[in-house]
Amino acid sequence: MGVIVTASSCKKYLDINENPNAPTSATAELVLPQALTATASNLNGFNSMGSQLVGYSANAGGYGGFGSSITYDFGASDFAGRWSSTYDNLEDYQYIINQTAGDPQYFAFNAVGRIMKSHGFQLLVDNYNDVPYFEALKGAEFLTPKYDQGAVIYKDLADQLDTAIALLQACDTVVGLHPLDGSDIMFGGDIDKWMQFANTLKLRIVIRGADKVDFSATNKSFLDVGFLSDDALINPGYVRDNNKQNPKWNTWGFGYTGSDANKAWIPNMYVFSFYNGAKLNDPWRGGAVYYGFPNETGNNRLGVESENLTKSPSGSFWYPSSNRVGASAGDTTGTLKGPEAGYPVITAAESYFLQAEAAVTGLVTGDAKQLFQDGIVASFHYLYLLPDDNTVAGDYEADAAAYMAANASNRLVNLDLATSPQKKIESIITQKYIALNNVNGEEAWSEYRRTHYPAIVNGSSNGTQTFASAVSESTRPDKLPTRVLYPSAEGSYNSSNVPQNISPFTSTIFWAL
Repeated sequence: MGVIVTASSCKKYLDINENPNAPTSATAELVLPQALTATASNLNGFNSMGSQLVGYSANAGGYGGFGSSITYDFGASDFAGRWSSTYDNLEDYQYIINQTAGDPQYFAFNAVGRIMKSHGFQLLVDNYNDVPYFEALKGAEFLTPKYDQGAVIYKDLADQLDTAIALLQACDTVVGLHPLDGSDIMFGGDIDKWMQFANTLKLRIVIRGADKVDFSATNKSFLDVGFLSDDALINPGYVRDNNKQNPKWNTWGFGYTGSDANKAWIPNMYVFSFYNGAKLNDPWRGGAVYYGFPNETGNNRLGVESENLTKSPSGSFWYPSSNRVGASAGDTTGTLKGPEAGYPVITAAESYFLQAEAAVTGLVTGDAKQLFQDGIVASFHYLYLLPDDNTVAGDYEADAAAYMAANASNRLVNLDLATSPQKKIESIITQKYIALNNVNGEEAWSEYRRTHYPAIVNGSSNGTQTFASAVSESTRPDKLPTRVLYPSAEGSYNSSNVPQNISPFTSTIFWAL
């Protein structure tokens, strides 16, 4: 189900500290794999941020000084790397677009540049709302680019994806087309997969923007080639070596020498309740994701600080294997898997849940129930996938069926029991939330702010009923933040354009509730 390229000759793509755009002779073939590698590294940071904000992660015992991570009183330095790393990455994709503009033989590269540029700008809008877009990435021409409205950017992202899809469709007619094969570390040069990726990304944008964006009829139409049914995984040849490991493993598992990675965070009891029976019974995915599930898996409510709290073990609680020797750890299920695993950009599970919601609202045709169940099965498949991105540990289809049978009386699992379109969407988003747990936490955070699902009990002191921090300073009823702040560098270098008086509690993304 995973589509991946992992040739050992690709290791050079991991040298992302070298700017691929610096040489005047840099080609699209050279820049693309390094840009995709940087995207995976950037997404790792977004996943960590989203996982803290949406109830996947909580502070562990033995640590202090969590500050704004638990109060949500964000400053300009909080998560500032997400801004700079995304724009750095976008410069690479803009370089590809510029270098290949108007050349039919580079239609495929130009299309991929547009697709990944759209992907990066959606991340920025979803976290900052208005950002520099039309005047951005133009170098000295616009040193202080103006900020554009998030809804306007969303419309142009859909237009860019339409253009990219048209370019990919035209590739079959081009004589002497430069193939993506050797540079494409996500789909191995498969044009159809890139069209499905673009289709899926556009579906995400159109669903999230909904009636708050002036989408055209073309934006709301989708290719017959369909949507992703495989996990889109970036893998430039990750290996257990310095600066060459899968970034998620390097952050949460072990360093390349076997040293412990981040141990300051443990599972949040809110998300844990979807596995241990408090809300749903899911020993299958629980065991695939967490160490010592269920009784030995440490968890906490965000913001509760105590010396008696469980401490995270070597490799973290998200590494389920009993092998805690960092130099040999890996080759297991879950979200970390091992140092060689591909990094997920959009999973098949997310794709199916997007389609299920679109089918409920009439945006696309299809059987919402079947798509919903396909999303659950695809989540099991991804979590059971081993680091080689091909081998699956266990019978994921049988276990997914057992999960649906065990929870057949719960409408969050049995869509037949969701008696209105809104309840169906709640079920779909809740299952997406479970599937995105420590996979793409940034997407779950955006979906919560858009829909307020999965449902929480505002003001509750019970950590299974809310994922809001126990020491939240938010003034909202749900006690959650709405966004992060613009980095201080924008105030220093682009002060005439950066939006003022932004609050993490009252300033919302344009599509948010």
